[in-house]
Amino acid sequence: MAIPRVDVLGVGISAINMDMAVAELSRWVTEREQHYVCVTGVHGVMESQSDPALLRIHNQSGLTTPDGMPMVWAGKKAGADHMSRVYGPDLMLEICSRSASEGWTHYFYGGKEGVPQLLKRRLRERFPGLDVVGTHSPPFRELSEAEATEITNTINAANPDFVWVGLSTPKQERWMDANIARLRAPAVLGVGAAFDIHAGLLPQAPRWMQRRGLEWLYRLPKEPRR
Repeated sequence: MAIPRVDVLGVGISAINMDMAVAELSRWVTEREQHYVCVTGVHGVMESQSDPALLRIHNQSGLTTPDGMPMVWAGKKAGADHMSRVYGPDLMLEICSRSASEGWTHYFYGGKEGVPQLLKRRLRERFPGLDVVGTHSPPFRELSEAEATEITNTINAANPDFVWVGLSTPKQERWMDANIARLRAPAVLGVGAAFDIHAGLLPQAPRWMQRRGLEWLYRLPKEPRR
């Protein structure tokens, strides 16, 4: 059955919690059912107001998770009492923590030069047995068609179950939409800052601030342009 969605200014946010998200991703891998995942907060919703293509990408995803607390509050107001935050960095940890026992494999695409390799090392230290079959840090520019094809061929040759994309919104959503048909991995997930966070390069807001929807205040002095 399709997971219902809550309409937040035209963006369909999946009415899920963390357990539901992990169960759905596990099903995709087991059944080899391919989708991409958007983890979306206020930033993604507001970008979608002036960008019809981004709005379509969010609404055609396999899941568009409630990455920020305002998405959860909107869901609960609409009657989805079971909804809770499915934050990209937390989702990544949940999947990685189960990967050794499930035999799941991973590919990290995105981040500045050296970041996906550092991320691989840090997560393998944290989760012994984690199988990361490849990493790639793309250039900070639009790729040529030949480059895009070469990258997706490389990812397919590594045969991961999960492709994690750390390019920030809306670049990562556009990349997933443009490349999902070329990829063979069941789950392609845009998780933005999760790469820098789990590589130890970007501190997270305290949990009490996250729960109260104040993460923006914590990140303001660290990323003022964003």
